[in-house]
Order: sequence, then C-alpha cells, then structure tokens
Amino acid sequence: MPSAANTVFDTLKAAAHDAPQEPGVYIMRDEESRIIYVGKARVLRNRLSSYFSGAKDIKTHTLIHNARSIETIIVANEYEALLLENTLIKQHSPRYNINLKDGKTYPVIRVSADPFPRVFRTRHIIEDGSRYYGPFPNVQAVDTMLELVDKLFPLRKCRSLKKRKAPCMYFHIGRCAAPCCGKITEGDYHLHVDRVQKLLAGETGSLIIDLTEQMHGAAKQLFFERAAQIRNTIDAIGNLSEGPTVVDFDPEGRDYIAWASESLLTTWSVFSMRGGKMTGRELFRTRSAADETESLETFLASYYSPDRPPPSRIFIRGEGVNAPPLEQTASAPEQAAPSEPATAQSVTFNEVSRTLLLSWFREQFGCEPELLFPEEKRHQAVLAMARQNALEDLRQQLKERGAGPALDELRQALNLRSRPERIEGFDIAQLDGKHPVASLISFKNGIPDKKNYRYFKLRSVVGVVDDFAAMREAVHRRYSRLIKEGTELPDLILIDGGIGQVNAAKGVLKELGADPDLVGLAKRDEELWLPAAREPIRLSKRSEALKLLQHVRDETHRFATGLNQKLRSKDLLFPTLESVEGIGPKRAAAIMKAYGNLPAIAAADPADLAETCGLSEAAARAVHAAALLALQDQAAAKARLTKGVHSRSRAATAAGQAAYPADEAISFLAAEAAEDEFGGE
Repeated sequence: MPSAANTVFDTLKAAAHDAPQEPGVYIMRDEESRIIYVGKARVLRNRLSSYFSGAKDIKTHTLIHNARSIETIIVANEYEALLLENTLIKQHSPRYNINLKDGKTYPVIRVSADPFPRVFRTRHIIEDGSRYYGPFPNVQAVDTMLELVDKLFPLRKCRSLKKRKAPCMYFHIGRCAAPCCGKITEGDYHLHVDRVQKLLAGETGSLIIDLTEQMHGAAKQLFFERAAQIRNTIDAIGNLSEGPTVVDFDPEGRDYIAWASESLLTTWSVFSMRGGKMTGRELFRTRSAADETESLETFLASYYSPDRPPPSRIFIRGEGVNAPPLEQTASAPEQAAPSEPATAQSVTFNEVSRTLLLSWFREQFGCEPELLFPEEKRHQAVLAMARQNALEDLRQQLKERGAGPALDELRQALNLRSRPERIEGFDIAQLDGKHPVASLISFKNGIPDKKNYRYFKLRSVVGVVDDFAAMREAVHRRYSRLIKEGTELPDLILIDGGIGQVNAAKGVLKELGADPDLVGLAKRDEELWLPAAREPIRLSKRSEALKLLQHVRDETHRFATGLNQKLRSKDLLFPTLESVEGIGPKRAAAIMKAYGNLPAIAAADPADLAETCGLSEAAARAVHAAALLALQDQAAAKARLTKGVHSRSRAATAAGQAAYPADEAISFLAAEAAEDEFGGE
C-alpha cells in the first residue's frame, strides 16, 4: 500500500506534468494552505517538472517535502512573470523565498514635473506630479532606451536647472536644447517631452521602421558594429514598449473578471489590482444552465460580500465595445482550449442588468462601483490574462471529468441501445475521381484510438465521383472482414454526410446481417441523421455530445484528406514524365535522379536537359513543358482541396476539437510508409 508521502509526491508530480505550457508564476502551499514558495517560469510545465526529475539538492528536497499543492497563474510573458513574482513575494513573504520586502524594487523611468522636465532612471517613486513608466526588470534595456532618448531628443542632462551664461558641451553636439540659457521656449521643449512620452508609452511603430531601415543600410555598407548597435536598440524598444499589466501606477482599486464555459461548467477568474499592483488571482468553478448575462449577475452578487467589498472599478468583457477579442491581446501561443462558441465573452450587459447590480451594490455596500468594458489596451491585457487562466482551469475540469457525460448525452439524444464507448467514423476523400480513399478512425471512451485507424484505397469509384458508392465499398470492406473474423462491432458508426450516405451505409450493413447503431453528421448545419429519418436531430451548439461527434468527424476528414494528398503528390512525379512520348519508366527515373524534383526540372534549360539526360531537343522541350504543367496542376489541386473538397465550418471544427482536442496531426506528405503505421484494407 503506498504511503501518504508517496501519494502527495505523485499528486504534485502529476500537477507539474499537467501545468500550462505558458509563462507564469507558480505558488506552492503547505498542508495549512500557507504560501511557502513563489516562483516564475518561462514555461510553467517545464519548470515544475524539473522539481520531480533527476537528482535534487537539499533545498529542492525540503521544498517538495513540505509542499502539498501547486497553483499556477498564467501571464503574458516572462517579464510579467518576474514582476508578479516580485509582488507576491513581498506580499506574502514565503518561507522558502528570499525576502524581498526591504530589497530593491525594479527601476522605472521618470519624467520629472519641472517646467523643463528631465528623463532618467530611478527606483524611487515620488508623488510630485512626475510621470513614471515601468517598472522594468531588465536594467540594461532601460539604459539602452534612455541612451536612445538621449540621442533622439535634446533634453537637459543636469540635475538642477540653473541659469547659465553659456551652454554646456551637450548643446554643441546637439544633445541638449540649452533651456538654461534660454535657447528654447518651454512650449517647444515640451514638444520633445511629448514625443518621449509617446515612445515610453509604446507608440513606437514609425520609430521601429526607421531604425530597421538604418540597420539594413548599415549592414549593406558592411558597418556591422553599427548595425548590431541599432539592432540592440530595436530590441530594447521592443522590451520596454509594452507596458506591464501586473504592475502600474494607477492607485485605484480594480477587479478584472473573465470566465470560460463549456456546457454547464464555468470557471470564473478574478484578477485584483490594488495600489498599482496585482495582489491576487482567484478561480471559482460553477455549474449552471443560465445564460452568460444571468450567470455574471449571480457571480458578482455572490463574489462580493462585507468581507470582500467591491473596488471602485470592475472590468468585464462586453458587447458593442470597440476592443479587440481577448485572444488578440494575449501574447501566449494559441493552444487547444474550450471552444469559442461555448466560452463567449461578448455578454449583452444591458441597462436593466447594470441598474439591478448597481442597486444591489448600493444597498449592500453603500457605493456604486463602475462596471466597465475595457477600451484601454492595458485593461484589455489584464482581462486577457484572466481569461486565459479561466480557460486553463476549465481545461483541467474537462480532463478530470472525462468524456463520460458526453457519451451519456449521446446515448440519450440518439436513443442508442448502449453507451457508445467505441465509435468508428468514416469519411471519403477524392478529387475528380482521382485516388479515392476512405478513412476509418476509432475512438474509445471519447479518446482517439490510433492503433485502430485504417484506410481504404477504393476500387469501385476510380475516375467516378460517387460518394454513395464509395461509402458502400468502405463500409462493406470493413465490416465484412470483422464479421468474418468474429470481431466485435463498434457501439456506434458515424458517417461524414447526410441522409444519403447514412442510408447507403445502412443498406450494406443490412446485407451483411449487422445492425450496429448508425448516425450521420451533415456538415452544413451540423445536423444528425439516423437511417430512414425524415427530419434531422439538431443538438445545441454547446452540447458535449455534438462536440464529441464533431471531433470524430473532423479526425476522419483529416485522415482521409491527408492520404489523398499524399497519393496525388506521388502521382505528380513519374507519371508526369512518362506522359511524354518516348519517355518510359526507366528514362523518367533517370531524369528524376539527375534533377531530384519537378521544380528543378521546370527551372532547367531544355538544352541542359537534353545534354544531361541524353534526350533529343524535342523530347527535352516536352519534358520541360510537362514539368511546368504538372506544377501548375499541383498548385491548382491544392487550392481546390483547401477551398472546396470537404470544406468544413471553422467554427464547428473548433467546437468539435475544444473539449476533445485532437492529437498532433500526422503528415502523410512526409510519411512514405503510412501503410505500415495505419493498416490499409
């Protein structure tokens, strides 16, 4: 029987290996839920997994021995993680962290409040009307930025502005406008200051373009050291142009509330900013059939209490606001997550809802916080982080729950005879009757079972476009073999298509004496068709059963189309050359060996072709023309496959893969031995 210590270790290890592959901060707590360690990571999963692999020093061993749980907070980048780590360590003074409470803070850039302001780096904030930008963990990048400001804008360098009879050296080299000598008016000086503030605020587009052109120009003139200096300047601007989202200089209290939903499950994420710093992130899981507006009202009313009064501003995502989608403001790489239709953040937060909530806040707390939709980029960025954390927690919820509810819903919706624990799906792929193939994929308990994937090179429809006949052949070849071998049939067969394809498959099964449950998923309106049905079954777009079937359908499509493209790519090699009169298989192979591929043949001079391969001038010109035509056909075929054949609703595809994300796609164009990996029948 495993010991309690081993159980805790295994639980922590599993949490580490399932952590997000995003930048962020991780928090370790002890058995009394006290924070004992706060760390940052460029990739949370990699950093946390390192605690449980290889030899461990005494510090790591002690930390893991005392930890009982691990939490993660996803942020936009490593820079944000560093700032948030600093804030949380100072706030909680964890036992195993270096105490930063009285240590150095990160530097900021100060634009003083003088009539002729000075721009400089400092670690001290003074409430005297000065403007501050930052903080910035990368001190070198700050200095590079200030050096750039120094070169571009003639601002004063002296600490105190005293009247002088003659300007200093900086004036003579163009680095100072000499306000000490009255060489510039206060208004003109502030024009320079305004440009500096725009640069520090991130309005760097035109400047980056100019610097990039200068860098390329220096490189062309072989001034590589100068080009490297300009490159470093561009990097510094990039590092500092995006203001931090976890720390700012807005002292007013704010909460940022985002959520992610899938079916009845919702995760709420609340990021709290107090005194210009992010002081916490909380996650709440709820289960409700209410719409988003009603759910938001309920959550706000339950979240805030006398022990947790509302701040002066609450930011949420709303409809009709000129702000980009949250996905566009997040810098983390896109990942498999719950689907967009089910995680809609565009809530119709009407005046009735607002008035109701404000009345409740006034009655409960004697105040009316502002309920705001984000328009400023910095608020959108914080909401994006909150949303990403909600999505990650929802992903964990779905993983913990598994596909059981979807299978149960599917059985009830289709009136199946048993729980569809094993599903097989079929799809047909062809282009103008060339290389028709059928794919067969298998799912067990809602998860792809790739060892049971199969494909069929169809024989009865070569040169003919007949999806019904193609489906009949594929179904017959699959289940006649299973019946002959005495192998158990699947609980449910999914056909990619409507009533015509379903009835074609049903007719074959009837001839074979088999009667498994059968359903078709029509791509146009995501309708479900049972055999001989007059009307389709329409499930809610939020239905987990529908999402599972969409995932099965999309996997069959990916598998079939990939093989069809592979076969067509082979078809564009030797047969292309053999179509030329006088070029047989051996001569075609010799030409391909000499040039390697069709683009090389198409790019070659016909005279060189004739000399290299021993061809007549006429044959060489014909081979060259055939290669050019083949490349044109290949490009057109790819465009048609992408645009027309087996087109899918993108929203439906995303929805189908959301709760049941597909494994990494298999590249059939690169896999010459697909027959060995997935058995052909």
